[in-house]
Amino acid sequence: MNGYKIEPGAKLTDANLTNANLTGARLWDADLSGANLTNANLTNADLKGADLMGADLSGAKLELANLTDADLSGANLTNANLSWGHARWTAAKLTYANLEGANLSGANLECASLRETNLTGANLEGANLRLADLSGANLTNANLTNANPRGADMRDANSKKGNTRLTDANLSGANLRGANLRNSNLEDANLSGANLYVTNLREANLEGANLEGANLEGADLTETTLTFANLTNANLRDATMTDADLCSADLSGAKLEGANARYADLQYADLEGAIMPDGTIYDTAEDLGLSAQKSTKSEEDEFAEIAERYGVVFDEDGKIAGDDSEDTPS
Repeated sequence: MNGYKIEPGAKLTDANLTNANLTGARLWDADLSGANLTNANLTNADLKGADLMGADLSGAKLELANLTDADLSGANLTNANLSWGHARWTAAKLTYANLEGANLSGANLECASLRETNLTGANLEGANLRLADLSGANLTNANLTNANPRGADMRDANSKKGNTRLTDANLSGANLRGANLRNSNLEDANLSGANLYVTNLREANLEGANLEGANLEGADLTETTLTFANLTNANLRDATMTDADLCSADLSGAKLEGANARYADLQYADLEGAIMPDGTIYDTAEDLGLSAQKSTKSEEDEFAEIAERYGVVFDEDGKIAGDDSEDTPS
């Protein structure tokens, strides 16, 4: 093709393959570093272990392509199509690559390296990103709806202008330490056990998200929506929660020592067993918050409501019935 030999292990350094039809091509272990593959058709091509460092794949079609263990460090994949054909990118190296506007929906990027990669506006809906390295990646306006980045390293990932969509994404156990996800949509996302240490989630939407056991120490949750979120046993020490909406959130067992919850809305939140900023542990009817809310309910009604919500019975002093630990002589 164009004087180039298309075969496994081919030496195609700096080759001009613009608009080339390479459908089903067998190019495993080929050297395509610096090659121009703009708008090339690589559907179902086998590029396993190929060297595509610095290659230009902008606008290329890569559906069903096999890029397992391929090296695309610094490659340009702007507006490339790697969509629902389930392209295989397992353990592929995409460090510093430009994937702006690329369609990676449904792609298998398990264990892939996307470190410092530009994913601005990329479509990663339903993509498999388990154990992938996304540290320092630019996720501005990226769509990760229903993606599975479980266990992925997303340290210092950045959404410079916000609007990253992670709705229903599985981020269980993901490392998002120091990531900038301001104004991102994480509604109903699974972030259980995730590391969100000093992560910027300012003005983000985490409604209904699962943050059970997550580390949010020092995180910025200013004006963040956390209604109905599960924060059971979460670490929120020194977090900034100013004006956060935690209405009906489950904070049972959460650790909030040193957190700034000024003007946060905790109405109807479950704070049973939570350690509050001043070190107080909530375990009585009054502590659980309903008595402190502005309400027209009688004290008896509030006690009944609490008992129903938490499945416990309180005595007339507001203590949990049967809990006589304070009366037990030392």
